[in-house]
Amino acid sequence: MLILLLLASLQASAGDWPVYGHDAGGARFSPLTRITRGNVARLQVAWTYHAGIPDMSSMSHRPPAFEVTPIVVDGTMYVITPTGIVAALDPATGTERWRYDAGVNPHGGYGDFASRGVSYWRDSRAPAAEKCARRIVAATIDARLMSLDAQTGKLCESFGAGGVVDLRKGLRVAPDEFAFYEVTSPPAIVGDLIITGSAIADNTNLAPASGEVRAWDVRTGALKWSFDPIPQDSTDPAFKTWERWSTPRTGGANVWSVIVADPARDLVFLPTTTPAPDYFGGLRLGENRYANSIVALRASTGRMVWNFQTTHHDIWDYDNAAPPALGMVTQGGVKIPVVIQVPKTGMMYVLERTTGKPVFAVEERPVPASSVPGEVASATQPFTAVTPPLSPLQYSANDAWGPTPEAQAACRMLLASLRNDGPFTPPSLEGTLVVPGNIGGAAWGGVAIDETKSLAVVPVNRLPAMVQLFRLEGFNGDSLRASDAQRGLTDFEYTRMHGTPYIMRRRLILGPTGLPCVKPPFGSLVAVSLKTGAIVWNVPLGTMGGFPGAVNLGGPIATASGIVFIGATLEHAIRAFDVETGRELWKADLPAGARATPMTYEAGGRQFVVIAAGGGGPFGAGDAIIAFALPK
Repeated sequence: MLILLLLASLQASAGDWPVYGHDAGGARFSPLTRITRGNVARLQVAWTYHAGIPDMSSMSHRPPAFEVTPIVVDGTMYVITPTGIVAALDPATGTERWRYDAGVNPHGGYGDFASRGVSYWRDSRAPAAEKCARRIVAATIDARLMSLDAQTGKLCESFGAGGVVDLRKGLRVAPDEFAFYEVTSPPAIVGDLIITGSAIADNTNLAPASGEVRAWDVRTGALKWSFDPIPQDSTDPAFKTWERWSTPRTGGANVWSVIVADPARDLVFLPTTTPAPDYFGGLRLGENRYANSIVALRASTGRMVWNFQTTHHDIWDYDNAAPPALGMVTQGGVKIPVVIQVPKTGMMYVLERTTGKPVFAVEERPVPASSVPGEVASATQPFTAVTPPLSPLQYSANDAWGPTPEAQAACRMLLASLRNDGPFTPPSLEGTLVVPGNIGGAAWGGVAIDETKSLAVVPVNRLPAMVQLFRLEGFNGDSLRASDAQRGLTDFEYTRMHGTPYIMRRRLILGPTGLPCVKPPFGSLVAVSLKTGAIVWNVPLGTMGGFPGAVNLGGPIATASGIVFIGATLEHAIRAFDVETGRELWKADLPAGARATPMTYEAGGRQFVVIAAGGGGPFGAGDAIIAFALPK
C-alpha cells in the first residue's frame, strides 16, 4: 500500500507545473503526453478566468502587462497580476479559491509594469495542516517581498514585518523616490532560501540603484547573503575590469530576469544585465565583469563559483534578458550538465554547468571602435563559433525592405544614413545602426529544452534599432523633435543620462508603414541541436501586417509528446509546433496578445495548456487566464 501511495504521489506531481520554468533549472519541459501531435488541433477553451486588471491603456505612462506564467502545485493554481493581486484557482475549472490584494498603486509610473509569476515553498519541519506550512512567495512591482499561506492567502506574519520585506532597503545605492526599482520576476527558492533580483531604470544616471542579488530566510525573511554584480572588493579578480575605481559610483548590472538553480549541486545561476547607463560607458571603462554575464553562485552562501561574460563593456543594452536554462548535452557518449543562455545578441552559449567553460566553442573576435569622446569600446566580443547567431547581427542599406517602393526607398535612405561597421558597432554622435536592436535578438522569453529530442527552442526577433548620442552642451531638443516630425519620425525615446555629458535617443527602425525596414520574417522560432549545435529548423513565428513573422515577447514550452506551445506575438493567438520539424500544428485566437509564457498541467484526468492574454500596449489590454484542453 505504501508503494502504491508513493507512486500515486509521484504521478500527481508529474502533472504539476510547480515552478515558473516547470523545474528549478528552467527547462520548461513537461512529461505530459495526453495532448499529442495527432490530437492537438482539437484543443478548445476549457475555462477562462478574469484577474480584474483595470484597463489603463489611456494612461500617459506605461500600462500594465499581464505576463504571468501560472504555477500548479498540490492541486491549486496560483497567479499574480502586475497590480499586485495574488489569486489561487481550481486548476480544473478556473474557479477562484482565494484572492490577496497587495495594494499596488496602479499609477506608479513603472518602467516595466509586469509581474511574471509566484513561487511555492513547503516547510519540511511543519505538519501539513499547520498555518503557513505551504507558502506562496511573491514579489510585487513596487519591490515588496511577501509570504502568503498557500491554503488561505493570508500573510505569514512571522516573515519580515508582518509578512512583508521591503526590497528597496539595505542596498549599496538606495533608489530615490523617483527611481524605478521594481521586481518583475518570481523569486527563486533553493532549500530554505528565497533569492531575489530587481529591475532598475535604464539610462537615467550612473547609479539609479545598485543591483544586488539577495537571499532571504524563507521562514523569517532575514537576510542571509548578498551578491553585488559590480564588485566592491579590490581583491576580487573582476575588480580590475572596472577602470578608474568606477565600481563605487556605478549602479545597475542587476538581474531582472528569472533566476534558476541546480539544488543538487548547491548552485544558482544569475543572468546579469548592463551597468548604468546603458549607452555610454566612459565612466566605467573596462570589461565590467560580472555585468552582462552568467554568474554561478553557491546557493547556500552566495560565494562566486564561476562567471562567463556574454558582452564585454556593454554599450548596446544587451542584457541577459532571458532566463538561463539547465539541460544535458551528450558528447562522445558522455552526458554533460550545461547552462544554456541566449542574450539579446541572439547568440546561444552552451556552458558546462560546474565550470562555465563553453561546450560549443566561443571565439573572441575583433569589433569596431567607438568614435564618441570619452568612450572606449571593447576591442573584441565573444562570438559562438558552432551555433550561428539565431537572428542577424548585421544589415546594410542593401537589405532595406518595405511593402511599397516608396517605403523601401525611405528605409534604404534611413539605413544608409547610420554608422554601420558590422556587429557591435558602438553608439555614435551621427547615429548608429544597432543589430539586434534593444528589444533583442532573443528577448526575455528564453529557451525551452526537449532533452528527449536533444533540442533547444528559442523565439527571436529581427528588428534593428538606431541609437544616437548628443553632447549636452548646445542640445536643442525642441528643434530636433520638430525636424524629426517633418520626416515622420515621432517615436524616438530621449533620455538625459545624468552624470555623463550626453543625451541618448533611440528608436526601433520601422518604415513609414509601421513595418520593420528589413525583409520578413520579422520574428522566428528556432530549434538548435544540443548534439551538434547546428540549427535544425527556423520558421516564421506568427504574422505582422500580413507578412510572415512577428515581433514577439514571451517564451515557449515543450512537452514529451513532441509539441512546442508559444504565444508571444503581437497577434492575439497561441500556437503549437512540431518540435522535430517546426511545422505549425494548431492556432487559437485570444482576446489579446499573449505577451507571456504558457504552461501545461493535469487536473481531473485532463491535460490543460494555459496562457495569460493581455500584454498591454500594442499587444492589447486584457486580464484573461485561458485554459485549453481536449474535448471531454
